[in-house]
Amino acid sequence: MTDTPEFKRRLRDGGSVVGHWLSIGHPAVAEICARDADFAVVDTEHAPTDLESVANVARAVESAGDAAALARVADDDPVRIKRVLDTGVSGVLVPMVESADEARRVVEAVRYPPEGIRGIAGSRANDYGRDLAEQVERAGADLVTIVQVETERAVENAREIAAVEGIDALLVGPADLSGSLGVFGEYDADEFREAVESVLDAARASNTPVGTLATTDDEIRRWVDYGYDYQLVGVDAGYLASGVERARSAYDEATDD
Repeated sequence: MTDTPEFKRRLRDGGSVVGHWLSIGHPAVAEICARDADFAVVDTEHAPTDLESVANVARAVESAGDAAALARVADDDPVRIKRVLDTGVSGVLVPMVESADEARRVVEAVRYPPEGIRGIAGSRANDYGRDLAEQVERAGADLVTIVQVETERAVENAREIAAVEGIDALLVGPADLSGSLGVFGEYDADEFREAVESVLDAARASNTPVGTLATTDDEIRRWVDYGYDYQLVGVDAGYLASGVERARSAYDEATDD
């Protein structure tokens, strides 16, 4: 596994932390994206990524350098969380968390007893049982636990969510949050900007970093201006699509001359 405590420290220290979003689920793509990154998130909510693919992506990310591999699960189901953690990822990203109680349930799902409810078994996450006793003793506190703020209710409860012990960071989902506010994709809308500023202010009370996802260069610059603490700066499928479009455009321009 990746040196997760180092990644957690970098998140908390407030330096520049950058990651990539992995939706394709292929280890070669993950290996390419993870080079020189701090972390990468493999999506299992909106992508058809199975557990075997998550494990292979984790191996690829680890082989590429110092990046931490995280998995975005579909919801806060402790069974889903347990199964992705057993693949050896360094933590989870949980969507649509709207209250402190939900955040506490996520932490419990990540942690081993007595701090949590995660089932105990040998897996890749603990070197197939060789490090199981040590990891149970640490309870899973080395793992990264990030929850997503994606609704108006979550914004209202952001201070309490961020303050839950064991929550390492928040991540604003811009598409879902803007949709919840009735301004889908309008990231300069007053409603959206005020919601983001509210989350950032609320999280600072507990020194909890807040990040987001960018899908264009303009969005990267916009989110820096907003004051986010870290960013996922793009999506693997988006990188591929933009490269294809750029190459075709270059060919069309050349053949028109």
